[in-house]
Amino acid sequence: QVQLVESGGGSVQPGGSLRLSCAVSGFSVSTAAVSWYRQAPGKERELVALITGIGGSTNYADSVKGRFTISRDNAKNTLYLEMNSLKLEDTGVYYCNVRRVSGTYWGQGTQVTVSS
Repeated sequence: QVQLVESGGGSVQPGGSLRLSCAVSGFSVSTAAVSWYRQAPGKERELVALITGIGGSTNYADSVKGRFTISRDNAKNTLYLEMNSLKLEDTGVYYCNVRRVSGTYWGQGTQVTVSS
């Protein structure tokens, strides 16, 4: 059974940093493309970053390039999102996501609030 559990959200000032984690069970993060999405109040959910399975190639939304880094720890079966130079517009609920043959799976989300 696939489960994704996010943690690490919180409140920070602009320019601050946070590191999100997504603990994965039911499959190996080294074998699947896993993503971070976010949803700001009143807006649609958007893709933030993705890391592929074999090879571990990464892709980022233009709005976070150079500030966010997606990574994974295969031994811990955990996905991470390192967020630096946070901006007000980075506020939202952050979700990890994976698409499998059996379906699309989401975590419960973790709130990130950037405010001065």
